[in-house]
Amino acid sequence: MNEFERLQDEFQRCIVSGDDKILGEILDSPKERRDVLLGVYKHAYVSRLVEALRNDHEHLHGYLGDEMFDKMGAAYVAAEPSQHPNMRWFSQGLPEFLRVTKPYSDHPAVGDIAAFEKALNDAFDAPDGPVIGIEDVASFAPEVWNELRFQPHPTSCRLDLSTNALEVWQALKNEETPPAPVTLDDPTRILVWRDDVTPMFRELPAEEAMMWDEASAGIPFGVLCSMLATYADPDSAAARGAGYLHGWVTAGLLTGVSRG
Repeated sequence: MNEFERLQDEFQRCIVSGDDKILGEILDSPKERRDVLLGVYKHAYVSRLVEALRNDHEHLHGYLGDEMFDKMGAAYVAAEPSQHPNMRWFSQGLPEFLRVTKPYSDHPAVGDIAAFEKALNDAFDAPDGPVIGIEDVASFAPEVWNELRFQPHPTSCRLDLSTNALEVWQALKNEETPPAPVTLDDPTRILVWRDDVTPMFRELPAEEAMMWDEASAGIPFGVLCSMLATYADPDSAAARGAGYLHGWVTAGLLTGVSRG
């Protein structure tokens, strides 16, 4: 490592982790002390990362307000220093941070809003993939349908929200007064994906959410229908499963189907 690289490394370590060893390499200016000058860079670093959080979590920012969001953002920067050269990925750990860090963990709707916005962001940035159509599924003979396995599209994401965060988020998006946060007896089950360049989402009933989760894990259609039979009328389980499958295909949620 040459001298310039060493100085760069020490400067970065100071800005990111607070190691002030670099102060010995800096001169005071005629108008200000070196520690004050270095503090300007530290403040700019934190402010830029908090700005990135605002960009990724527009409605969480709206929900918390400027002061509270900036305080939360600075706490996240301190706890989770940036590890990626692309600032887009800096906010990936924010939902978990909010769920386990006080005082935010005392307000689970905050973490849920962050998790939902993260899912939308991830769907937007996810890689493209082929989309199967009804004809691809129909090409299999009826007698092998029980063996069919389905591959979810790479833009798809499933999440459960323990609060009414979706209602809060939708109100904020519509520039309406959000409802008071409430912890739900039954979670809101959400499926997120991208249609062309637009992130999409919809709520799922418990039965469909279960089927999606198991199908995404590679469980074959016949077993899925057997599992559906435990939720409601066993005689209509196959028809319900086919209905859910039809909806996934027409929405562009599947990228592959195969036998066995």
